Amino acid sequence: MDARTMAKPHYKRSVRVADLIRVEVADILARKVKDPRVEFVTVTDIELSADLRMARIYVTSLKDQQVEPQVHAGLKRASRYIRAELGRRVALRYTPELIFCWDHSRQRVNRLERLFDQLEHRTPCDRPDRSLENRD
Repeated sequence: MDARTMAKPHYKRSVRVADLIRVEVADILARKVKDPRVEFVTVTDIELSADLRMARIYVTSLKDQQVEPQVHAGLKRASRYIRAELGRRVALRYTPELIFCWDHSRQRVNRLERLFDQLEHRTPCDRPDRSLENRD
């Protein structure tokens, strides 16, 4: 087998481009954007359209939940700059339009963990008696 064939990963191009965009946007946010509203913002995921012209960027903040509107406003204001900087860093025919979305998955995980903790700490009296249901 040819060495070039063996070294080449078999991922879709859109997945590789999305991963590259995630890394670059995270770096731009950390090093280039000076808006204090977007401090401590983490890029959690990227959804890239099939034609690579639109990127939905999911973000979260290490600060509390109440900063979401301020973070969104800061990202909206900086989005043109971020897109231009991304275009300089990534060699694509078209630099994708960037749409920033808040990633609520961490909040859902925290809610589920609290529910599991509540179930775990229930006393036997709190649990329904399933043995009575099976009697005929």
